[in-house]
Amino acid sequence: MGHDQNIKALALAVINAEAKAVVALAEQINDQFVQACRLMLACKGRVVVTGMGKSGHIAGKIAATLASTGTPAFFVHPGEASHGDLGMITRQDVVLALSNSGETGEILTILPIIKRLGVPLIAMTGSPASTLAKFATAHINVAVEQEACPLGLAPTSSTTAALVMGDALAVSLLETKGFTRDDFALSHPGGSLGKRLLLKVSDVMHSGVEVPAVADDASVSSALLEMTKKKLGMTAIVDSGNRVAGIFTDGDLRRMLEKNLDVHVTAIAQVMTSPCTVIDADILAAEAMQIMEKKKINALLVVDEQRCLLGALNMHDLVRAGIV
Repeated sequence: MGHDQNIKALALAVINAEAKAVVALAEQINDQFVQACRLMLACKGRVVVTGMGKSGHIAGKIAATLASTGTPAFFVHPGEASHGDLGMITRQDVVLALSNSGETGEILTILPIIKRLGVPLIAMTGSPASTLAKFATAHINVAVEQEACPLGLAPTSSTTAALVMGDALAVSLLETKGFTRDDFALSHPGGSLGKRLLLKVSDVMHSGVEVPAVADDASVSSALLEMTKKKLGMTAIVDSGNRVAGIFTDGDLRRMLEKNLDVHVTAIAQVMTSPCTVIDADILAAEAMQIMEKKKINALLVVDEQRCLLGALNMHDLVRAGIV
């Protein structure tokens, strides 16, 4: 048991050390951070992110986050850059270099070429007195008091700090540019995240003759025929003005049969669910899914401001559309 407690204590020590490092970053949101943002906002090309080792992994993630939030960016390995890949950097670009020590040899090797191109250099280091920091157009200090690694060797708190600062840059740029959810979705059109953000109820609902509906004075048997014909597992019940009066589902049918009611003589108004949940066509399809899950229902009717029936959708429609 003591061994288990020791494991927990070690894990908590890591989390506390890294949390402390992240909180300390607030002091570094200063004029240098703002200058870095302005350099990237003014960039007519792309933000080229570079770093070695663990910093390189963080640099790759930062590049991906920038690119997905409206700031064109890509990662270049500094070792490969010195062997020809530096040609990928143009005079229109901005370089964001990550190095905890600020003395990473592979980055310092390409520093003169970056300066010769006249490309703005943003350095993210843990040492303001380092070579990289001194030559940078803007320097963001991500120094940490201590690594979470007890040996002080493995980059832990330092890489977490750099990752969080990268997120701070990306989100600051996103907000300043007015990047929207639709912009994000359009940059991820093939992914489920893009579908969740982009699709509205109007994009996935059944409309026109596909919508099951019967009059409010119809019999249950008529409602069952409509349900069978339209294959959505339910039907809307509407009044003479096409306003939704209720819904009749497979569940309502089961409850009716349990009461031994005759489907031929029972009026639909007696056994329908009323009032029923309805939604607007302009809401996100993901919101419709959330409503279904919260209310534990499998179908929804879509109405206009006067509660007139516009469409219908069920859980299968949302699953087919990738809203999961």
